[in-house]
Amino acid sequence: MEGRLLKKTRVSSGVFWVEIPEHDLRILCGCPADTVKHLMQRGFINTLEEGGVTFESGPNAILLSDVSVQNGEFANLSEFPVLQMLYRQGMIIQGHPNNKGQKPLIMGTAEQVAAQREYIYRGNYGLISEEEMIAAGLAPETAAEYMRIKKIFAFGTIRSPEELIDFRVIPTGPAPIVEGVEIERVNTNSYRISCGGESLEVSLNLGSSDQYTPPYLLSPHKIKPAYFSVVHTGEGDGWDPSRPCMASIITFQRDIYLIDAGPGVLHSLNALGISVNEIAGIFHTHAHDDHFAGLTSLVRADHRLRYYATPLVRASVTKKLAALMSFPEEDFSNYFDPCDLKEGEWNSIGGLEVRPVFSPHPVETTVMFFRALWEEGYRSYAHFADICSMKRLETFHEGASPEGTALAERVRREYLTPVNVKKLDIGGGLIHGEAEDFRDDLSERLVLAHKTGPLTDREKEIGTDTSFGMQDILIPASENADERRIRKHLRHNFPGACEHDLAMLANCPARTLSIGSILYRKENHPEQIYLLLDGLVEILGPEDQPNNILTPGSMIGEINCLTNTCLEQTYRAASFIYVLEIRPAMYLHVIEQNNLRHSIRNYLERKQFLMRTDLLGDRISGVTLNEIARTMEEVQLSRGETACLDQAMLLVAAGELEVRCGDRTIDRVMPGGPAISFASPLTEKHPLKYVAVGDVVAYGIPRQTIDAIPIARWKLLERFNRLCRNCCTLFQEDSP
Repeated sequence: MEGRLLKKTRVSSGVFWVEIPEHDLRILCGCPADTVKHLMQRGFINTLEEGGVTFESGPNAILLSDVSVQNGEFANLSEFPVLQMLYRQGMIIQGHPNNKGQKPLIMGTAEQVAAQREYIYRGNYGLISEEEMIAAGLAPETAAEYMRIKKIFAFGTIRSPEELIDFRVIPTGPAPIVEGVEIERVNTNSYRISCGGESLEVSLNLGSSDQYTPPYLLSPHKIKPAYFSVVHTGEGDGWDPSRPCMASIITFQRDIYLIDAGPGVLHSLNALGISVNEIAGIFHTHAHDDHFAGLTSLVRADHRLRYYATPLVRASVTKKLAALMSFPEEDFSNYFDPCDLKEGEWNSIGGLEVRPVFSPHPVETTVMFFRALWEEGYRSYAHFADICSMKRLETFHEGASPEGTALAERVRREYLTPVNVKKLDIGGGLIHGEAEDFRDDLSERLVLAHKTGPLTDREKEIGTDTSFGMQDILIPASENADERRIRKHLRHNFPGACEHDLAMLANCPARTLSIGSILYRKENHPEQIYLLLDGLVEILGPEDQPNNILTPGSMIGEINCLTNTCLEQTYRAASFIYVLEIRPAMYLHVIEQNNLRHSIRNYLERKQFLMRTDLLGDRISGVTLNEIARTMEEVQLSRGETACLDQAMLLVAAGELEVRCGDRTIDRVMPGGPAISFASPLTEKHPLKYVAVGDVVAYGIPRQTIDAIPIARWKLLERFNRLCRNCCTLFQEDSP
């Protein structure tokens, strides 16, 4: 959209560029993960030269989303856009031709501006005092040395965000951005920008089925079974527009672990055919956005992922995430299961050993060594993100205590420890590593990463690059690993069945199907039942509803086989998949032989209902759905009756519930929708009530069951916060 003074361009889902050249104003409207890369690809960030100095163009203002999370993903991640303005545009660099005394401008609601202020503060510095480090378990003398190094990165002092950024709360009614340009909120997440008699509107709302999109395409890959392997899922950095940020996956004894969670981690998992439900845990190196921004994607699991980091890194990450999400730090454990690692020591995790080692960086950081014992000794992998150059390491000797000098020397030795495979940050500059430092490294294989663009010829002499989905197998898998996994899935789907019947089903043929393969077409009878072993299957529903995703452990077609009915939806492989094919006659034989027909049919009908809901129909594993379907209880409400939500959540199966704030109706819960309540300051004054419009049939699910499913808890909090904002509008109060 263009006028004489105002220009608006869609950048990507939920992101717009508004430019007012006459006032030298370039507003980035919305800043989810990887927005800088989108701006580069769309030509809004270009290379300029002035007075012999090369720098970038780009935005000088950011309009925040009113809501911090949309459809399960962070909506406001301004760290990298702000860094681009300060350093790559040169707005903060002394003597730079683009340093004209202007600060980056961040504007939005009071809640979001406050959250971004603290999030950027923690993103810049992590823990900000020796006291915070000591509280995380460091000895006082070590905390003093770590703080000394942190201040060297910070050019001598920890600066407040206000020294670098202009934070602006948009009030009720029109407000000036700069002289001659005004902004006004017209609705939740919708704004009107006016200048010289012209105006345009910007809506940052995502549709119900929309997602923030990555700036790159990833080709699908199938991971080979291995006892111990490394899958490379990112070789770029926060500025590389064509590749994911540096990351890896560890596979060990069929368990899958992430190393870091950068932007677009869910897209990487989808391309590999891995469900987030299959992730056993995440090893976290540090809290910079290119290694941190994907944490909300990991919340889209049906269990709390184990979170492996040193207490120091965990404290830094927790403070940043709590600031970003405006929740208490203790809520971190509602979504992740913290498992602290001892720095400098080998920590055993079910046979996989990991040793985190301190790495100097602006925020608390460890590099990580992994190893597993095999026939001729240990096989090992080292993940070095982020590191500093040896030249930079030398500067830490100046003014150091004897302990500080020993620390710098210990870091140098750790960096050069030989392993089978070592992945290196070679981003260069003041806070990243240099390939040249590892020219004499004795590791068998060096993978060079964390940089923009291809390797130089000199870098190719030292190490190698790799591409998304490539796999280093350190220890191969045995031949009987699949059988154990198949038996486990069958036990979950046929509780109480005899072992010899499960052995018969486990002997059915298994095969791999390529991405795009149709398992079933709508309105056909299933010719076989599938047990999904690897990969993702999408259920293609009506156009106005999001497609649901089935994850490993799911049985497909069983209800239609049991009831002899046609399929209501089409099932398609969303990645390479590996399935067990069970003939209907064999399935029915096991059901009849074990007297399971009544119990199986009853829970399958409930499971089918759960799969049609937005809350529990997407990416919830078959095992979790089975357990919920078997334990949920039917609840009936008469017209005008208020639902009791003290110990349970309700999912409406038939009828409607009104959501009332005081004596006013602010929403309705339709069939498939949830009714739940959370404690908040607002609801203490104005309790939310769910009242039956007519006769209502619902299913009660114990509150502790829902609280243990992060993706469900996350979606419910999104819905509850939206209801609270509606209630705030009625009573003209600040939202909680």
